[in-house]
Order: sequence, then structure tokens, then C-alpha cells
Amino acid sequence: MADLSVNINKLQLKNPVMTASGTFGYGPEFADFIPLEGLGGIIVKGTTLKPREGNDYPRMVETASGMLNCVGLQNKGVDYFCEHIYPEIKDIDTNMIVNVSGSSPEDYAECAARINELDNIPAIELNISCPNVRQGGMAFGVTCAGAASVVKAVRARYDKTMIVKLSPNVTDIAEIARAVEAEGADSVSLINTLMGMAIDIEKRKPLLSINTGGLSGPAVKPVALRMVWQVAKAVKIPIVGLGGICNAHDAIEFLMAGATAIEIGTANFIDPQVTIKVRDGINEWLDSHGCKSVKEIIGTLEDC
Repeated sequence: MADLSVNINKLQLKNPVMTASGTFGYGPEFADFIPLEGLGGIIVKGTTLKPREGNDYPRMVETASGMLNCVGLQNKGVDYFCEHIYPEIKDIDTNMIVNVSGSSPEDYAECAARINELDNIPAIELNISCPNVRQGGMAFGVTCAGAASVVKAVRARYDKTMIVKLSPNVTDIAEIARAVEAEGADSVSLINTLMGMAIDIEKRKPLLSINTGGLSGPAVKPVALRMVWQVAKAVKIPIVGLGGICNAHDAIEFLMAGATAIEIGTANFIDPQVTIKVRDGINEWLDSHGCKSVKEIIGTLEDC
């Protein structure tokens, strides 16, 4: 049995396998399928300062090797989370991490500040990259100035581990990563979904209610892997890699490209036990290759 533990700044993970926000509910929804304490962390559903209804239906479409979604951060707001959800998840024996979004730097900061008061939430994932909302979201994540403004505002009011989720819908993702690192991000996670579209050719209309949505699943993995590799060369803070991870082989690729930990998203909809299978698969690979720790393979990719 290899040592699977990793660290994201001060945040210690039992293993590098986490869940991606929006694909795993708040955690207990999957308790009948896997031991939740067996994960390195659970990143819960996106949370905003005020309740959000999300976008109209339809807001999910299957695509070749993936899916499009435009859910739009539907949630009941941070106060509801603190009062009703937190008591149900605070004693789960893993890192419970809240994905935070907003429509202004001030909204992000206020939401983060309220979560900062929750003793058993050791970290947040700051979502500056959601492509499915009309205000905020990806708007902040596509420029260095926008990304930096949100991170700076949150850092002033949040003193635990901050992971910043980056958008792939940019010209130079490494530049954005450096900008958030400079403002105090403890880690970056990437990638969020790629902007995509699907069309009903009989009705000659988009299949999603807001025309476009975020593409996830195996189709995005090569892009995600390339971006993790690029960002790993550009920043000193730890990287959390995600995008199309479906098995241990995929996860190991991300680790070798420079990710300290990984998140599994769309694959949870296909197999609710995939996270534990990936964890065990990483361990089996390490054992078979004589590695005593997962740290031995992180960032070991050699350039051609």
C-alpha cells in the first residue's frame, strides 16, 4: 500500500481524489454507493451569496464523449447552506470544500466570509470560471485583472485554503494562474467546462435554453491535460487537475503532468463508485511500479 496523502498548502488530503462541484451534490447523496471518508475531499455544489434559480430547462444535453450543461449555479444561498446543509456534512471525515461563486468581487468576498466561520469547512474553491451564468462567473476568469480582483477581495476576508477554479475559455491560462497566485491563491483547479453548443436540426434551434453551455466529460480531457501541464510550469502553488477523468489511468496522467490532486466530475453520473475505483487504481499502479508514495510521480512528465 503506497502513501497516497498529498497537501494543498495547509490542507492535507488522505489521497489525491476529490469530487468536482456540481456532480456530487453535497456528499451524502452518494453515501449509499461509497464510503465518503475514503475520498481526499468533496467539493460541494456551487454556493452563492443569494439564492439562485438557475437557468430554464432544458439545461443538459448528451454529446459525443461528454455532456453539455447550463444549470446556472442553482442553489439556495449561503445562509441556507450554513443553517441547513452544514450541520448534515460537518462530521464527514474528509475535507468538505465549498465551491463559491458570485456576481461581483464583493459578493464573492461576503459569501466566503460567512463560510470562513464554519469550523469544519477547511477550504473553498473559488469559481471564477462558470460559463453558464449571465452575471459574474466566467466574466471574472477570462482576464488577469478580473480574476485578480475577485481573489484579492476574497483573500482579505477569508483566511483558510483558497483554491481558484480557472476557465479554459481563455487565450493564455498560465497568465491567469499567475495573476491569482500573486493575489494570494493557495492553489488553482483546472479546467472548468469548455463553452459548447448543440443544435436540434429539425427545429433549427439550440438544444439548451440559453443556447450554449459547458462541455465536460472525456471529450475535454486532452485540453485539460495540456492546460494543467502548462500551468504547472508557470506557478509554484499546487494544482488540482480535472476534466474528463474516468479511471486511474486518466488520473495518473494528470498527476504526472503536474497536478497534486484531481477532481472527478461527469464520470460520477456514469458510475457512482468511480472515485473509489480511481483511488484504488492509483494505489495499484504505484505498488506495481515500486513507488512508495504518490508524490514520487507528481510533475514527473518529461518533455520530448
